Amino acid sequence: MSTKKSKSYIGIDVSKQLLEVAAHESDYHFRCRNKASAFGELIAELISLRPALIVLEATGGLESAVASSLHAADLPVVVVNPRQVRDFAKALGQLAKTDRLDARVLAHFAAAIKPPLRPIKSKEEQELDALTGRRGQLIEILVDEKNRRASATSDTVRDQIEQHIDWLEKRIAELDQQLKALLQSSAAWQVKDQILQSVPGIGPVVSCSMIADLPELGTLNRQQISKLVGVAPLNRDSGQQRGTRHIYGGRAHLRSVLYMAAITAVRHNPVIKEFYERLRANQKPFKVAITACMRKLLAIINVMLRDRTCWKSRQEPVSA
Repeated sequence: MSTKKSKSYIGIDVSKQLLEVAAHESDYHFRCRNKASAFGELIAELISLRPALIVLEATGGLESAVASSLHAADLPVVVVNPRQVRDFAKALGQLAKTDRLDARVLAHFAAAIKPPLRPIKSKEEQELDALTGRRGQLIEILVDEKNRRASATSDTVRDQIEQHIDWLEKRIAELDQQLKALLQSSAAWQVKDQILQSVPGIGPVVSCSMIADLPELGTLNRQQISKLVGVAPLNRDSGQQRGTRHIYGGRAHLRSVLYMAAITAVRHNPVIKEFYERLRANQKPFKVAITACMRKLLAIINVMLRDRTCWKSRQEPVSA
């Protein structure tokens, strides 16, 4: 078929240096540098293909600039979970892996699955996302350094670790101030932050993470939002066999943040505390109970943001 005459399904494999472009059911191939100066040429090339859909994988941020540029050019671009594409490639029997092959698999994925278009994050949202992610990285390093300090056998090494801990704590404090200022720059974010922090168990860190990494909050139903985060129990049944339900997939970083919020909530949030205690009284294991609390907490804040209502301590604010 001629990609010049009919709409095409396009896959773009993103690496640090290059962008590999392929069209489904075509020998077409195009390559350019992954830098802003080359995006004009890429956009012109894609427009000539009359794309029905353009699919890129999430690659830790390497795809952000090109995805934003394509979106600004009003091209139908969507960034998808790489795990879905890997599973799709395995189902096709495509075990070999090169940049060109990956682009062709992405184009096939676009044609077969037709993932729905999603909003591309604005520059401000990307900045919030980056700062939140960096804070999480520094927290992980800080925890590791504190563990090393406890086991250090040399005073010299211990002093160096303590100096590094002091530096990390100062950088984290600076990031907290930057995040606070960024949230205050947007009236919509201020409203979301006020609603989220009104919930017992949710503080500024969890609120920032939710705003940055879960913009869908308040726009989906409770089943959809639970699946998106990865706290929905999935069936594992076959014939007469009924398997144990497990959570799977979703946004791992958010799940970790929500876990810490739920741990706090079972102590200080009367609704979540009562729910947790009832589950434990019914002999539910800790992991099952705390996951259920994560799901309930998520459902509650989802409805609160939908209805623009803050928490009321005298009763559960919404039906989850």
